[in-house]
Parts: sequence; C-alpha cells; structure tokens
Amino acid sequence: MSTFDDPFDADRGLSRSGCVCGRHGSAAEHERAALCCEAVESETKRYEGVVASAVMRAMFPKDAARRAFLKSVGASTALAALSQFFPLQTATEAFAEAGTPEKKDLKIGFIPITCATPIIMAAPLGFYARQGLNVEVVKTAGWAVVRDKTINKEYDAAHMLAPMPLAISLGLGSNPIAFTVPAIENINGQGITLAIKHKDRRDPRDWKGMKFAIPFDYSMHNYLLRYYLAEHGVDPDTDVQLRSVPPPEMVANLRADNIDGFLAPDNICQRAIYDGAGFMHILSKEIWDGHPCCSFAASREFITASPNSFAALTRAIVDATAYASKAENRKEIAEAIAPANYINAPVTVLEQVLTGTYADGLGGVKTDPKRVDFDPFPWQSFAVWMLTQMKRWGQIKGDVDYKQVAEQVYLATDTRKVMAEMGLAPPAVSYKSFSVMGKTFDPASPEDYLNSFKIRKAS
Repeated sequence: MSTFDDPFDADRGLSRSGCVCGRHGSAAEHERAALCCEAVESETKRYEGVVASAVMRAMFPKDAARRAFLKSVGASTALAALSQFFPLQTATEAFAEAGTPEKKDLKIGFIPITCATPIIMAAPLGFYARQGLNVEVVKTAGWAVVRDKTINKEYDAAHMLAPMPLAISLGLGSNPIAFTVPAIENINGQGITLAIKHKDRRDPRDWKGMKFAIPFDYSMHNYLLRYYLAEHGVDPDTDVQLRSVPPPEMVANLRADNIDGFLAPDNICQRAIYDGAGFMHILSKEIWDGHPCCSFAASREFITASPNSFAALTRAIVDATAYASKAENRKEIAEAIAPANYINAPVTVLEQVLTGTYADGLGGVKTDPKRVDFDPFPWQSFAVWMLTQMKRWGQIKGDVDYKQVAEQVYLATDTRKVMAEMGLAPPAVSYKSFSVMGKTFDPASPEDYLNSFKIRKAS
C-alpha cells in the first residue's frame, strides 16, 4: 500500500501490500528489519521510484508478466533497458519540479478524537515529512471553531465531520464557501453510550423524554442517532432533546447527569466506560456498517493557490490512512496519538477502540476488529445520503441537486488518481448502494429514499 513500492523487485506486487516505507513486503518485515519509517530515500530517489513505477505499471499491467521479465533479465538490466527507451532522468526532474509544494509550512486543525487518527499520526510517524511538508497539527476546542479557523485561513486544511464541507459549500450555518473532501478519515468508529443508570432501559421506544448529546448539527452522529430513533418510532425533534456538546465535554456531562447518553466518537464512548460513567448500547456500525464519519477537508481556494501542497497533503493522508487500516499497526498508532498535545487519553482506551477488543461497561469484553476502520476513498454516494438527511431534518430548504453537490465536494476522481499513483487499488466507480438498518439506499434515487420516511421534519 506504499507510494514507494519497488517496481524492479520481482518478488513484490504493485497492488495493496507492503509497509509504509516501501522497502518491505509487510509491516512485520519492516519491523524485523528495525528500520524507522522516517528513514526513507531522498526526494530525488522518491521521485525516481514513482516515475519508474508508473512506467513499469504501464508496460506490465499484470504482475505475472513483470515478474517473469525481471527474473529473466534482472533488475539492473531491466532498468538499463527501460532507460534506453524512456527518458527516466528527464521525466524524474520534470516530475520533481512539478510536484514541489508551493507552501511547505502548513497548519491542520483537528478535534481530539480517534476519528482524526490519520491526520494526527501523520505528524509523529513522519508521513507529512515524507512528502516534503512541515505540518503543525493543532488541537481545537470544537467543530464550529475548526470551521471558522479554516474559513479564516488560520488553518490550511482541517479534520472535519464528513457532512461539514457539504454544509459549508451550501451555506448552511455559514456563508457559502466551496470546500472539498479529498479523503475520508475513518469509517464506523462511533457508538451510542448511555448512563449506567439506564442499563435496564435498552429499548429505544422507552427513551422518550431523554436528553442526548451529539458533537455538531452537521455530523454523521446527528444523522445516525436521528435515523436510529426514528426507526424505533421516536421523533428526534419532539420526543427527545438533542444537544450539541463538544466531544471532550461529553463524559463530564454524562457523569453530571446533564444528559442521558450520546452518540459520539468511539474514544469518547470508551472513556465513559473507562471512567465508570456509561456503557455501550450499540456501535454505529450496527446501524450502518461502513458508514463514513470524519473527513480531511480543504477549501477550493487552497487547492487553486497551492495545488502541489494540496497534492502532497492528500498523499500523506492517504498513506497514513492505508497504514492505519492494518490491524498490526493499531497499537503503535494508539501510543503515537495518546499524548496530551494530541488526543490526551490513556493508551489503553485508544487501544480498545483501535484494536476492537473492548470493555462494554456492563461487565463484558467484546471483540470487533472493524469497530473502527480506515478507508480514504470519498464515495460520492456517501455525500448524497448525507444530503437526503439534511433535507429530511429541515437543514436544507427546497430542491437540491444531489449529484452536482456530491461531485463538487467529494473529490472521488482526484482521489482515485492519487491512490492509483501510490500503488493502492481505488474503486472504479464513485457511487454504490448500501444498507442502513436494513433499508437499501440507491444514490440514483435520493428523493424516493427521502420520501419513504414516515418520521421527518415538516416542510
């Protein structure tokens, strides 16, 4: 899954395999060799590898043919032969010049939750530096602050809830500004946590009158909680109270009896369990397995002004996300993101989230390796679903061009190109159907889906 796969190694595939530094067939092999992932080739060597890899992929689209060729002539002869017919040095120089970041010193805002794992870990584990960037990741108090600081250009890019760039682009909650999502930060990774006093009150139909916290109005947490309640006959606007509470403040509010529960990022859920304040009622993946949660976002203005910096950032995030997707790396990542300047949480809490083996707060230990997962591809069907929920709950008034908005904000085509260049295997399409609580969503028929709901905000 590395950007730096060696195309002249007959024993290596050029698909989804390898370690983060690109010198080994697996993360385990990387660790056995005791090589730090920061000890990568110079920028020149990196560009040579990218160019050579691209040429080899074009000449040998199937690994079997490439391997047979390399085993018959050897890597050195292959490179020499390739150089005779293709100006590798000239192409490398052009590629390096074209790819130089216009701005190397960058700031990225984040909220201290495990959903931001790729953005956070990319700093201490060297993914930004590997792309020639000096990135300061800045812990931020709340989502409105992240939004405002990014709009005001205090941050060059940001960790945002997946629906936020859609809302910003549509002018919901702020003036309309064109924002984009080049990468999804995490999939799944949320849960409904209830106060311990409600351990015998598990039927959502009995929750009328209860108070729940969500991180932000324009969040998957809000939409999934509303969806879950409505499917159980509870109107989220009239039968319960929903309050926006910054994630770091949720456990304290639960302990103080200000709220009865919350749908929040998994590390907040697990911290409530760790502190004895709550229990896990349900994982968000049990509502919709594979749902997006948070995103890496940037304004169109930033992309236009600094396209190479943006491309380098995207590569770093995608590479970090690929590394985070591997189970064998999760404990290392938990230690990297635990310090006070990042998530500021006990390592054991983060390990329970990232490894999927966790205490449920009711005396049990559960295992679900996909409790949270990491896949950067920004499916445009995700955006269409979010837009249906924005309209369902009255955040969008009137008609919306679902396809146009989804494709302007969720940069599936651009990300597909970046992933392919990095040796990853992106989906060939940008839309897919999926199921939410047993109900199939067809992104080609969003209005039919929207009109199928009995509980929704009156137009």
